[in-house]
Amino acid sequence: MTAPMTRWLVVGAGGMLGQDLGSVLATRDAEVTLARRVDLDVTDAQACHDVVRNHDVVVNAAAWTAVDDAETHEADAFAVNAVGAANLARAAATHGGRLVHVSTDYVFAGDSVAPYAEDAPLAPRSAYGRTKAAGEWAVRAYCPGSWTVRTAWLYGAGGPNFVKTMLHLATQRETLSVVADQTGQPTWSADLAQAIVRLVETAAPFGTYHGTSSGAATWFELAQQVFREAGLDPSRISPTTTEVFPRPAPRPAYSVLGHDSWGSAGLEPIRDWREALAEALPALRGSA
Repeated sequence: MTAPMTRWLVVGAGGMLGQDLGSVLATRDAEVTLARRVDLDVTDAQACHDVVRNHDVVVNAAAWTAVDDAETHEADAFAVNAVGAANLARAAATHGGRLVHVSTDYVFAGDSVAPYAEDAPLAPRSAYGRTKAAGEWAVRAYCPGSWTVRTAWLYGAGGPNFVKTMLHLATQRETLSVVADQTGQPTWSADLAQAIVRLVETAAPFGTYHGTSSGAATWFELAQQVFREAGLDPSRISPTTTEVFPRPAPRPAYSVLGHDSWGSAGLEPIRDWREALAEALPALRGSA
């Protein structure tokens, strides 16, 4: 007897990661429902209950990601990032589904000197980070059959991001200044989508995983690499400091995440960020 197809629900399907998840799942033998913001209000518990029913796997890629706006609209961010996560977690648990919840490096203080382990204490310094940390708590509390996947410095063809910005500015300005005192892991949303699907398909142990590329870079180093891959002169970019570009929400100075959970699950972590960027850039140049 042929096994029934896995029924997937992607929440936040209109976003950058959601679009890539849809593309990856289109290559699988699966039934897929793509729910955009206009299709599902995650703050509506009954709506979440109704939509999640009859799905085996729910991926929550919906989030309030306006980091600076969250500083003055924390209640609104909390409604999406925490209450929304709780609603989906309860619905998945009620209907016997599994949940993949996408979170962020902002749940950490960003003051480490070594990669953050998956079980490192949470210490968010921004409203966005606090609301995402609350969402993680809700998922763990309400849906034991879940994976929390933290990511960072995400870029892709389906939305605005730093890499696209650099490609655009390269056509507008002769020189650029980019901060060199923030370190993280540039991560291609297509790679993250593949990693999320792999977690589910291999029945990896439930728990927390860091869905970031291997290696690390500053924003300045990433900008230079974007120029190199685009055939541009990286010396057009000069380093500067965060202090020169003050923002309402504090940015983590160090948000490199460790990948031990992948090895424990017998899986390879996401590849090096430079390799991914080289593959991603042609599509990004076309959509910048």
